[in-house]
Amino acid sequence: MKDLQIPNGKKVYFASDHHLGAPDHKTSLSREKKFVAWLDSIKEETAALFLLGDLFDFWFEYKSVVPKGFTRTLGKLAEFSDAGIPVFYFVGNHDLWMHGYFEEELQIPVFHTPQQFRLGNSSFFIGHGDGLGPGDLGFKRMKKVFTNPVAKWFYRWLHPDLGVRVAQYFSVKNKLISGDEDIKFLGEDKEWLVQYAKRKLEEQHYDFFVFGHRHLPLQIDLNGKSTYVNLGDWISYFTYAVYDGKELLLKKYEDSQP
Repeated sequence: MKDLQIPNGKKVYFASDHHLGAPDHKTSLSREKKFVAWLDSIKEETAALFLLGDLFDFWFEYKSVVPKGFTRTLGKLAEFSDAGIPVFYFVGNHDLWMHGYFEEELQIPVFHTPQQFRLGNSSFFIGHGDGLGPGDLGFKRMKKVFTNPVAKWFYRWLHPDLGVRVAQYFSVKNKLISGDEDIKFLGEDKEWLVQYAKRKLEEQHYDFFVFGHRHLPLQIDLNGKSTYVNLGDWISYFTYAVYDGKELLLKKYEDSQP
């Protein structure tokens, strides 16, 4: 379990599912500027920043090429990293083809599986959330194809202009991939990430489970001692979570915030 102390007056922030690049450049740019403004607003009090996947609607790293755009976001993350603010990135189902760029250029560690952190005095289980627990069978099958080394090898032979264009088209159009069919609350008994968290608690106690992927802001008590939080998204909700060493709260970013 990774240990991170929280200095007095500092907080830990969590956000996910920005899907920058979708559905078009103009709309994405507006949302990106809002996200960067939020990063500016929290920078001075941030002890650590956790980004829980799908920051981009599509991301694929060729050996010498990465997708065009997102300059403001990448620059701001570099600014955080250069200032000594720890940033942790968890790949999602739209940006799971990360293989070194964030680590080399931004000095930001990238995780492909859920991780355990101790933040201050509390234990956290953190991940994007895709493919965990019961259900989500369509995506689980698709993920096996997407992560297959042979499939990735063949995809790399596509010229980036063609490969990125094809992937962006299917990323926006395919609701099975994007998760758009899962944005309604299913009820606690049918929320598969809630069920996954409850099963993990049978093995080990965690104070908080924090996930993205569902695009729906949720905060659910699991057993009176543990809490499940889903971060929502930066498409419809513009929500994030903040932990001050005692409480983990879901909040909404408003343009008028300082």
